[in-house]
Amino acid sequence: MEYLGLAILIMLVLIILLVLFSFVPVTLWISARASGVKVSISSLVAMRIRRVVPARLINPLIKATKAGLEVTLNKMEAHYLAGGNIDRVINALIAAQRANIPLEFEKAAAIDLAGRDVLQAVQMSVNPKVIETPNISAIAKDGIELQAKARVTVRANIERLVGGAGEETIIARVGEGIVTTVGSSVTHADVLENPDLISRTVLDKGLDAGTAFEILSIDIADIDVGRNIGAQLQMDQAEADRRIAQAKAEERRAMAVAQEQEMKAKVQEMRALVVESEAEVPRAMASALREGKLGVMEYYQMQNTIADTSMRDSISKAAKPDATVEGHQPPQNTKKK
Repeated sequence: MEYLGLAILIMLVLIILLVLFSFVPVTLWISARASGVKVSISSLVAMRIRRVVPARLINPLIKATKAGLEVTLNKMEAHYLAGGNIDRVINALIAAQRANIPLEFEKAAAIDLAGRDVLQAVQMSVNPKVIETPNISAIAKDGIELQAKARVTVRANIERLVGGAGEETIIARVGEGIVTTVGSSVTHADVLENPDLISRTVLDKGLDAGTAFEILSIDIADIDVGRNIGAQLQMDQAEADRRIAQAKAEERRAMAVAQEQEMKAKVQEMRALVVESEAEVPRAMASALREGKLGVMEYYQMQNTIADTSMRDSISKAAKPDATVEGHQPPQNTKKK
């Protein structure tokens, strides 16, 4: 029984020690003390209570202490609780110190909380980055299209990382400068002969103002001759004019057809009126005969006149086209019998 009670006691002690060591990072405290970092066990326990992983702060603090940086644990914990990346901030501070770049913890923490990679920014300050623009199309005054591609060498400006524009703004501004330079050239040959004209013009505009970068150089990597936009525009204008003229001609033709149809309708109307008037003539003559306004002899004389007129019309229609003309006799048959 005594051995059983001793075993139970030993097991309880081991369980208590395991729970204690799992809650209290003793090994981490030993590592910190061995590295010269002054931190108490109570501070580590307080971090556990505040739901802060002590290793996320103590390991970067050890790294900063070894590098000779003066960083307090409270500032690191505040940045960690704000959602920052402590390890990346400490690495950026160490890299800035080695490159003789002035950078404080508050500035690095602000850059990190702004969503930018502060370590990459420090590295870009030491080793500039080359940004390659896509093909940018521009048209000279002679109507020839040029397609240019530029390489922009930039260096991160740490002072403007918070609130400064990114790479997209640099590319857009360089593209605008290329279009302006090519568009102001009299001929495309001037740009092909002096491509550095684009670089000088773009650099003089101060395109890095308000951005998180400093432009070191702009180099034109490639220039290709594209389409003859001026000729194409003239062809399109001529085609548009042709279509307009064709539409106007079609409109005039439609108006002429409409007028012709209108005239035909008027002629038909006049003919109908004539037929209707001719139909009234026999009625008028019968009425005149009944009323005594027209005699029988007068009626017969009128009929004879109409018959003579009809006969003359039929004779004239039956006449040959080679009838005898005054002063000319038709040829006679001279063949001997």
